[in-house]
Amino acid sequence: MNSGQTAAVIGAGFGGLAAAIRLQSAGFQTVIFEKRARPGGRAYVYEDQGFTFDAGPTVITAPNCLEELFALSGRAMQDYVRLIRLDPMYRLRWQDGYQLDYTGDLDRMCSQIAAKNPDDVAGYRKFLDYADAVFEEGYINLADKPFLDIWSMVRVAPQLIGLQSYRSVYAMVARYIKDPQLRQAFSYHTLLVGGNPFSASAIYALIHALERRWGVHYASGGTGALVAALATLFEELGGEIRLNSPVDCILTGNGRVTGIRDAEGIDHEFDAVISNADVVHTYQSLLRDVPQLDSVRAGLLKKSYSVSLFVVYFGLRGEYPDLAHHTVLFGPRYKGLLKDIFAGDKLPDDFSLYLHAPSNTDPGVAPAGCSAFYALSPVPHLGNAKVDWSVTGPGYRDKILARLERELIPGLRENLVTCSIFTPGDFATELNAWHGSAFSLEPLLTQSAWFRTHNRDKRLPGLYFVGAGTHPGAGVPGVINSAKATAGLVIADLERA
Repeated sequence: MNSGQTAAVIGAGFGGLAAAIRLQSAGFQTVIFEKRARPGGRAYVYEDQGFTFDAGPTVITAPNCLEELFALSGRAMQDYVRLIRLDPMYRLRWQDGYQLDYTGDLDRMCSQIAAKNPDDVAGYRKFLDYADAVFEEGYINLADKPFLDIWSMVRVAPQLIGLQSYRSVYAMVARYIKDPQLRQAFSYHTLLVGGNPFSASAIYALIHALERRWGVHYASGGTGALVAALATLFEELGGEIRLNSPVDCILTGNGRVTGIRDAEGIDHEFDAVISNADVVHTYQSLLRDVPQLDSVRAGLLKKSYSVSLFVVYFGLRGEYPDLAHHTVLFGPRYKGLLKDIFAGDKLPDDFSLYLHAPSNTDPGVAPAGCSAFYALSPVPHLGNAKVDWSVTGPGYRDKILARLERELIPGLRENLVTCSIFTPGDFATELNAWHGSAFSLEPLLTQSAWFRTHNRDKRLPGLYFVGAGTHPGAGVPGVINSAKATAGLVIADLERA
């Protein structure tokens, strides 16, 4: 045990919890300060009239990186939470009626592709070979390794160039797949981590290999049950979670971090501070009185940020067993809509949707005879489109519900029991997300690895980052791997101190 050495984690999102578990498992007394009433961060939970709604991530992949957190202390994740593998992983639907069940079963996938465009079967197999190669280099070799200097980037540059990471995901898909709808089917995955398929690095094609290797899962009880399992593990290890405890600032002295000051003005000394808060919020607000970070603040404001999200949580009377657990409804446009979402200065009239129907897998998240849903529409962040969501939100919600009723859930509005929304404005206020961005920095090649906010700040010893804004990026596997990279640095630094 490394008694006497302490760490604070700001924020109890997946990244914060995972980093705290690693530090506590290594013997460092760790305290999490969480602004909200329960842990989870973006993976919050809402409960209303017997319905349980996951607020954020609903797609669980790479369960091994989660299992590792329990194994550190000789525990087994299945003793805390149960993961259910989904098939199909996603159901994809277009407005002309075409439907594709995206599955890990290669024969079923090839059969569906052959029915759409026989010439694309061979191309799909070649694309999977490419995705496997990118997965080995981009995920297995690099995802949990910190990039702290330019040489760490130079060392992997030949491999990344060889994999044509300078091209976009869509460009690589289009190289192998000819059918326009199939190109959409195999390129949209970057949206799961906040990236535009037409600009996100082709390295993100690794998502295909990751899903095929380990599957897409649902945590019984919802993603919130997985958060609760991690929080329980952390507390069993002796860690402390302080809820309803916003941090006012990170304290510094003698050129290094010395602790945090809470919202009540009380100072708490720590040997290391790990921020799972938004990176801009951390530098702009929590470190507002540290002039040596002025250049970092200025640089962050020049970077490109991911899209935001508009989410509708709703519960219905009745059951809808024909719906898949995850459904993607493509809109009438693809490239043009993405351009408007990522770079436009107003809210587009059309939209694509992701629909989560967890009660079809787990009836316990809804009252008997009812169904719980979550519909998500990617929208521009507030830095691009100055939308007043308090005015626009209700009408946009109604458009989404009307489309779902028309295309997927007949009788939706007459069976509506409860409905609430979460807007880009809520991302900004509830989660301190810069511009209301849902995934922090956009996953561009020029904002990845060494070009992303570093896991350890080089100007201010004792300051570390975990979560979507640092390496390797957004998504549950991304932030869990960021915790592995960051915790490794903290442990090594504290052991040397």
